[in-house]
Amino acid sequence: MASESDDIASGIIAKWSARFSKLDADALAALYSRSAFFFGSNPKLYRGRDGVKAYFSGLPRWDAPRVQFSEVRTERVNVDLVNMAGVASFFLDGDAPSLAVKITWVIVREDGDWKIVCHHVSSQTPLI
Repeated sequence: MASESDDIASGIIAKWSARFSKLDADALAALYSRSAFFFGSNPKLYRGRDGVKAYFSGLPRWDAPRVQFSEVRTERVNVDLVNMAGVASFFLDGDAPSLAVKITWVIVREDGDWKIVCHHVSSQTPLI
């Protein structure tokens, strides 16, 4: 049975996935907190909604990008904070995943809505 934290994360995952498929930088940035930290697929730290928008605006314009989340786990930290971890598989050209990464989000209630305040992806390949 899904928990409330699962439902919160699932809602954001659904919105995030739909907006990613259109590479809509403004709509994606709206899912993030005004004080977000964002580590994506490059080494730069992006901050706030403007930083998130800049990251997504700088991505290549693939024909039909999509993402699939798996192995998602959530934990309610308190009434206004949820941790989420999982695997994000990005399909950029064709049906084979072009990139699969570990992903973590910290989701916070901000102005009555749930927003991503921390986004981090990392390689699934062991570094050590």
